[in-house]
Amino acid sequence: MKNIVLLITDTFRYDNLGERADKPIRTPMLDKFASERATAIDKFYMSSFPTIPHRTDVATGTLGWPHYGWQAIDLSGPNHIGRLLAGQGYATQLICDCPHLFNARFQQGFHAAFQHRGQEGDKPLLHLNDEIKTIMPDDKTRPNPSFRGNTLPNTHRWTNRYYQYEAETFSGRTSESAIRFLEENYRSGPFLLWVDFFDPHEPWDPPEYIVKRYDPTYSGPPMIHPNYGRSSIYTEAELHNLWAHYAGESELVDRHIGRILEKVEDLELWDDTVVVVMSDHGMSIGEHERTGKSNIDSEDPRYWPTYPEINHEMFLIAGGDVPQGKGLDLIAQPMDILPTLCDLAGVSLDPPKPFEGRSFADALLSGDTQHREYAVTGTHIGARNGTMPRRATTPFLVTERWGYAPVGADGSPELFDLTTDRLATQNLAHDNEDLVSELHQLFIAHLLEHNAPEGFLALWKESPTGDGKGKWAIDYPEDDK
Repeated sequence: MKNIVLLITDTFRYDNLGERADKPIRTPMLDKFASERATAIDKFYMSSFPTIPHRTDVATGTLGWPHYGWQAIDLSGPNHIGRLLAGQGYATQLICDCPHLFNARFQQGFHAAFQHRGQEGDKPLLHLNDEIKTIMPDDKTRPNPSFRGNTLPNTHRWTNRYYQYEAETFSGRTSESAIRFLEENYRSGPFLLWVDFFDPHEPWDPPEYIVKRYDPTYSGPPMIHPNYGRSSIYTEAELHNLWAHYAGESELVDRHIGRILEKVEDLELWDDTVVVVMSDHGMSIGEHERTGKSNIDSEDPRYWPTYPEINHEMFLIAGGDVPQGKGLDLIAQPMDILPTLCDLAGVSLDPPKPFEGRSFADALLSGDTQHREYAVTGTHIGARNGTMPRRATTPFLVTERWGYAPVGADGSPELFDLTTDRLATQNLAHDNEDLVSELHQLFIAHLLEHNAPEGFLALWKESPTGDGKGKWAIDYPEDDK
């Protein structure tokens, strides 16, 4: 059986790599990994949104969003990648700085688990004698959650004692822990190592000397956190600086994931190890006139479909017999990862709950692009106090050519030709009613295939009102953030 190394980075956009974006980010380590060592699955899309639902799909091999939202993994079913592989003789280790994994009890399925604390709103150790400084103006970021009247980005910087150097960053510390694990365990095999980088999730606070390379002339306050609403609140210079902070943090993630990959090389593990590098979702930084990934802006009445800057994931896989330096135009989703890894690593599992994901190992090894006809990204829907909140995060379906939002920004269906419009900016729904109907039937078929409850299914059989009141829930309760 082969070792398995799973490296997840949060909020790392698909178009960060190579020259895919209009504003390239420096990602030399992952670019080299993709071109020389890995196979890139070019049409890999998120299934359950956001952070914890996504990782639950990965860890269980099942699809969550039609059935549950953001909750502890043991409430979502009996499967857990750590526990399943431990039963086959694997040593299992979780290393993370994502603040949500321990809260969602992911660590309970691993033999060992280690967390670097302090990301986002996590406060491991107060130091109230020290002033909480206003780094980013309150009117340029999200108002909640707050601590003693201080916004999330300002509290985050205070919690982490205003670090300035790369060695103090979370990606630096998390990669060092992963490298130490590999050095101390590489002869023990087989092992599962799950390394979870929260960066480049906001707040975006890499050392400012890195940010300056992307925005050398900016002189205003640092834009380190989006507002999760309308991008029009930012000046053009502020919006560019917001992107520059995201770019700087993404560059650091590339560097520190690269150091783990170098250690796999140093230890001569490639023949006996399957390595996955992937993101969970992306982020809007001005696309669709919004910043963030869900709408918490009381002045923005729009629905927020999970457009491609959100749902298109980076997915690179290498090691063993996986072809090197290839790109595979194959549609796959997170629930497919666990059965695929088992096939590639030579592991036979009998999970308590049958996998809903489908292995693409044979297609990967043979260069076949046939796997899924389409992919769907969605968020669990739920009523609060008998009513549905406004400003919902809504699903997005992708085929080889088309992108379809059953509920677009104004509540009406939206259709995009992704072969010429990769970020879904030109809505073609009005001129393609038959195609919209066909894609909606695919969407309903997806829900039926995954046994969506009747009440949940009924929501999508109705026409949205388009009046801004909404029938669909936002991604997860704000107090979970």
